[in-house]
Amino acid sequence: MQTQTTRSARVRVWAAKGLAAVAALAVASSAQAHPGHGAESFAAGLAHPLGGLDHLLAMVAVGMWSMVALPKAWRTAGPAVFLAALLPGAALAAGGIGLPWVEAGIALSVVALAVLMLNARRIAPATGFALVAMAGVLHGQAHGAELAGGHSFVAYAAGFMAASTLLHATGLWAGALLQRLPGWAWRTATALIGGSGIFMLAARV
Repeated sequence: MQTQTTRSARVRVWAAKGLAAVAALAVASSAQAHPGHGAESFAAGLAHPLGGLDHLLAMVAVGMWSMVALPKAWRTAGPAVFLAALLPGAALAAGGIGLPWVEAGIALSVVALAVLMLNARRIAPATGFALVAMAGVLHGQAHGAELAGGHSFVAYAAGFMAASTLLHATGLWAGALLQRLPGWAWRTATALIGGSGIFMLAARV
C-alpha cells in the first residue's frame, strides 16, 4: 500500500514538473514577442514546433523511443540526432532548396516513429537513428519554409531548436513514466501517435 502511495505521489510530482515546463515555455515565448526582427523570429521559431500536432508528436516520440531503446548513457542520442538533422533541413528550405512532398513525409515520419516505438527493443539502434535523422530533415524543411522574409534565420532557428529540445525532453520524461506503468499504457501511447500520423497522412495525399 505504501509503495502504491509513493508511486502515485511521484506521478503527481512528474506531472507538476511537466506543467511547469509548459508554463515556462509560454512565459518565455511572451517575453520574446516584443518589437525587433530578432525577437519576432525567435518567438516564431519557438511557437512553430508547438503549433503543429505533427511536429509535437514526432519530437515527443523520438524522446520516448530513446528512453526505451537506448542504454542509459545514450538516451539523449536520439534527440541529438534529430536536432542535428533538423537545423540543416531548415537552412536548406530557408535558402530556397525544398524537398518534394514534405508535408506528407512529415505525417509519414510520425507513423514511422510510432512503429519504431512499438519495436523499440527489436529494431537496431542504427536503424532507429537513420529514421530519426530523416524525420529531422523533413521537420526542419517545414520550419525553414515558414521563415518570414526579412527576419533573422539565426534567431528563428534558436527558437525552434529550443522548442524542439523541450519536446524531446518531454518525450524522455513520458517514456520514463510509461515504463513504470503496465505494458498496455505504452502500446496505447504508440497507437495514438501512429493513428494520428495515419490520419494526417491520409489528409495530405
